[in-house]
Amino acid sequence: MVRNERMMKKIGFIGAGKMAQAMIGGIVQANGVSKEHLMASAATERTIQVISEKYGILVSLNNKDVARFADILILAVKPDQHAGIIEEIKNEITQNTTIVTIAAGINLADIERLFGLPVKTVRTMPNTPSLVGEGMTALCANSYVNEEELAAVEQLLQCFGQTERLNEKLMDAIPSISGSSPAYVYMLIEAMGDGGVRQGIPRDQAYRLAAQAVLGAAKMVLETNQHPGELKDQVCTPGGSTIEAVATLEREQFRGSIIAAMESCTSKVKNLR
Repeated sequence: MVRNERMMKKIGFIGAGKMAQAMIGGIVQANGVSKEHLMASAATERTIQVISEKYGILVSLNNKDVARFADILILAVKPDQHAGIIEEIKNEITQNTTIVTIAAGINLADIERLFGLPVKTVRTMPNTPSLVGEGMTALCANSYVNEEELAAVEQLLQCFGQTERLNEKLMDAIPSISGSSPAYVYMLIEAMGDGGVRQGIPRDQAYRLAAQAVLGAAKMVLETNQHPGELKDQVCTPGGSTIEAVATLEREQFRGSIIAAMESCTSKVKNLR
C-alpha cells in the first residue's frame, strides 16, 4: 500500500487501550484515514478525553455510536469482554459492516456465534510497534469477507506496518512470534543495556547502542533474505570475541529459553477461550 493513500471507509474502535491507541496512532501518523472517519469509544470520560486530545478523532462513551458509525469495526477489547460488547452492539451493525477482532484466542467461529448471524469477520493479531509504523499483523477472514473487503482491512493495517495472511489454524501461534515477542526484545535490549553499564557505558547511551543494533540486525534479515544463522556466522570470526559470546549463549540455553517462552505463550492463548 502507498502510505499516503487515504481510505474512504469509516473506521471504528470499541475499546481504546494500549493496543488500540498504538493502532490509532499509527493510522493518524500515516495519514491513512481522515480523522473525521475515525471514531473510538471507551468506558471512561478520562480515556476518551485523552484520545480526543492526543489524536483529534471522534470519540464516544457509547459503543453503539461507534457500531453505527463504522464500515470497519475493530473490537479492541479483552477476550472475556467480547460476549458483552457484541450483545450490546449486534443490532447496530449492517450486513456490510466488517468486524475485526484483535484479541488473542478469539476465533472466527466465536464471533459468528456471539453475533448469532452471518457477519463479515477478520481475525487479526497486531503488535504495539504499530505506534511507530513498524507493526506486524497476521490476519485471516471468514467466508463472508470477499477479497475487496479483506484488502481494505489489510490496507488499513498497513498504515502502521506489515501484514501476513495466514490460515486460521496458525493464528494461535502468532502472539508468541510477533504479538507478544516485542516484550522479549525489550528484555534483550534492557539486558544488553545493563551489560553495557557494567562495562562503564552510560545507561542512555547503552540503550541506544543496543536498540540500534537490534534494529539493524532485524533489517539485515528482512532486506538481505539471508538465513539468520548465515548472518550470525558472518559476525563470528574464528577464535574471536563474538563466537565466544555465542558459545556462552548456547551454554546458557538462550535459544531454548526463547522457544520455551513461545510455547508457554501459545499454551496460554489456547486456554483463553
